[in-house]
Amino acid sequence: MEGNPSEFEAIGSRLGLRIVTESPENTLLVWQGARFPAFLCLGIALALLFLSLPILEAIYQRGLGGRAGSLWYFPMMNLILLGIAVFLLSLRRTILFDHTQRQVLLRKRNVFRITKLRFSYDEVTALSLGTDQVYSGFAVAGSSAAESYPVPSLRLVLTDGETILLDRGGSRRLEELGEKLSNLLGKPLQKKAELEN
Repeated sequence: MEGNPSEFEAIGSRLGLRIVTESPENTLLVWQGARFPAFLCLGIALALLFLSLPILEAIYQRGLGGRAGSLWYFPMMNLILLGIAVFLLSLRRTILFDHTQRQVLLRKRNVFRITKLRFSYDEVTALSLGTDQVYSGFAVAGSSAAESYPVPSLRLVLTDGETILLDRGGSRRLEELGEKLSNLLGKPLQKKAELEN
């Protein structure tokens, strides 16, 4: 195995990978990041650009001592929003099942770095469909922060007992994906008791 499985644990509660390529040579699953917040930030940044450009022009002509000088933070916040949008749009996770070389390649990419994890089909003993305890970091209306709640998850179980997160989401979708991958890998799909009800 090349890479660290712990780097592929997701912070969010759900991923939702979709199968992009399915052929006798390989199967490719892709998750394209948090699209709604990315486009929301991008839209707000572009809309506020019409206010930021005149402020920047006024600061350029009269300096920070002019009337527009006290609004210097507005273009800065707009730039930060644009940076957040670019970062969110760059998020991407891919899982490649290479049937010819009998290898699994997980790749996590953002604007700053690319992380990879590679292992062979022989290192996989089973697929596990169970639940992960995911923590919400929000405290709303007097609730305590970081309360956990169960989310269905699909994981690969390796020979050394370590598990690798493939996806989180709805139990029916994960069960279909798990059965498909179980047939491709020739490994059993183990369903935890909490999901069999």
